[in-house]
Amino acid sequence: MSTRDLSIKSIRLDSISDAIKSEMSSEEYFQNSVLRPIIKFQNDLLIAAFLNFCTTYKNVFFELSAENKISYIENSVVKDRTFRNSLKDMIVGLFTVEEYTIYKTNASAFNKRIIGIVKERLISHVQLLSELGPTA
Repeated sequence: MSTRDLSIKSIRLDSISDAIKSEMSSEEYFQNSVLRPIIKFQNDLLIAAFLNFCTTYKNVFFELSAENKISYIENSVVKDRTFRNSLKDMIVGLFTVEEYTIYKTNASAFNKRIIGIVKERLISHVQLLSELGPTA
């Protein structure tokens, strides 16, 4: 394993027990052992990227009601191709070579999982996003 791969793996915790591993599909295991830890690690960057996205679009997000903010997050992550790809790349860039090999075998399904998790993470931080506002 390369130095890069070892460094990347050292920042993640493998908190999935062997009993749970045997009950998971390979996609679920990849999601829980690779995607979720990377997304958690990248949380601050994902928030900063979303705030930048909002300010790029005239700070409309900060004027919305809480319910509309959630819709805004969902729409921006799902429908804006450039932003979605940027978020995805922030995650894929922290794969090891072995993980990337697994990822590219079913990239479409893994991309859906990445975007779904990132979307839920941003929604769970909607109050923080509102407090940080356009000046963050």
